[in-house]
Amino acid sequence: MNYDVIVVGSGSGGATVATRLSEDPNRSVLLLEAGPDYPNVDSLPDDVKFNHGTGTDLGIGLNSAVGGDHDWQFTGTATATAPPMRVPRGRVTGGTSAINGSVFLRGLPEDFDDWASRGNQEWAYEKVFPYLNKIETDTNYSGDYHGNDGPIMVRRFMPDELMNDQAAFTDACRDAGFANSPDHNDPDSTGIGPLPLNNPNDIRWSTSIGYLSQARHRINLTIRPNCTAHKVIFDGQRASGVVVESGGETFTVTGNEIILSAGPIASPQLLMLSGIGPAAHLRKFDIPVVLDSPGVGQNLRDHVTVHTRWNAKDDFQMPGTDIGPQKVALRYTATDSNQRNDMITVMRWNSPERLIVMSAGLYLAKSSGELRLTSPDVSVQPSLNYNFLDDPSDIKRLRDGVRLNLRLSEHKAFEPIIGALIDPAPADLVTDETLDAWMMRNVETMHHISGTAKMGPDSDEMAVLDQYCRVRGVEGLRLADGSVMPDCIRANTNATIIMVGERVADFIKNGK
Repeated sequence: MNYDVIVVGSGSGGATVATRLSEDPNRSVLLLEAGPDYPNVDSLPDDVKFNHGTGTDLGIGLNSAVGGDHDWQFTGTATATAPPMRVPRGRVTGGTSAINGSVFLRGLPEDFDDWASRGNQEWAYEKVFPYLNKIETDTNYSGDYHGNDGPIMVRRFMPDELMNDQAAFTDACRDAGFANSPDHNDPDSTGIGPLPLNNPNDIRWSTSIGYLSQARHRINLTIRPNCTAHKVIFDGQRASGVVVESGGETFTVTGNEIILSAGPIASPQLLMLSGIGPAAHLRKFDIPVVLDSPGVGQNLRDHVTVHTRWNAKDDFQMPGTDIGPQKVALRYTATDSNQRNDMITVMRWNSPERLIVMSAGLYLAKSSGELRLTSPDVSVQPSLNYNFLDDPSDIKRLRDGVRLNLRLSEHKAFEPIIGALIDPAPADLVTDETLDAWMMRNVETMHHISGTAKMGPDSDEMAVLDQYCRVRGVEGLRLADGSVMPDCIRANTNATIIMVGERVADFIKNGK
């Protein structure tokens, strides 16, 4: 059978695209997923279903899904002095939206207007804003800035619901002069307040639940789990199918249009394995070059974080492991920065080790990394060199963030909670240089990898896609995931990638 559309990957972008395109009963859609599929909420294993757990330092899922069977378990390099860094990505219908930390935060208007200023006028804030409303059902707010009938459920912890440590963090931030921010998804928000979460009743509301559940009954949508895509095949310069492995067999499925939604790691990897990428790099692996596209795998963007840790005081009652992270967050602008809300701090607990953790995060890092093949075998992960803190302004902003967290920890509200500082050690705090060295050893990803096959105008030779997310230089091939972003937005990426899926579906429907 020849499909009208083949979508590779069922994550935040892919499940959204497949759901929207299959609304037309005359369009046949095949959705391929490398991991397993769970067709309803009741069939979900607990590690995917629930967003609660031990409160480890990984900022993504905070539960046993990370490092488990539903995680690709990638690793990356943060800096030359840091140990190998875990890079969790979802391997299940719903993709990383099925194992993430359930933060449903929007990018700032300036983020999307920046994309537009780079030659992507279709992504100006005024054009993406209706889609940000369309994707959500916000259970706390309504009005112009919120959706109330979309596929993804959104809620927040109210002040009277906060555990003692989160309430103390809120008080410390307010007394330090930061504004109250009850709704971080208000476009003008800044300061301290609860993050929007897509986990009603602690159920992680992935795109598998929110989107695919409304489309599974359609006879024109075929969902095939446990299918690993090896490469896209071409008829001349037109994408015509995908080579797929499932159950030990390899076969080819054909389609009129191919959409890669395998994520900002696997999508550029698949492009290169298919012959689209830096020509010299592809030839090293004897991959026939279909298109010399030097930007594939470049422009690796992410948010940068380091974790400051204290022992909890002996009489502090540590929340149980069945309570998920409440995620009160401080968003603010770094000193001397002209980029609003380029910093974030969150606080949480680690119950098994009785630790209190405060994480300083840097948005809009100037440093960028790269993704490169290490093998022509799709089962061998590409190298991920994040190149964190390569730019001096990144180092200064993050260093100031760590010192701010140390000051916040001295607030009187923390007296019954926070004990001895254990990391960074006193020797790491002696000078800026010693603190910088500690950061270089301990910096990690916030799990928002983006930009590895960015969109842009003809004048940008590093742009892999046009603004309609079509791969430049070939026909019948698009991307719809976090790899399309010119730069990472000042927020967790899930909501934005779902919006990308909605927009790409509409581009196709409208013949663009």
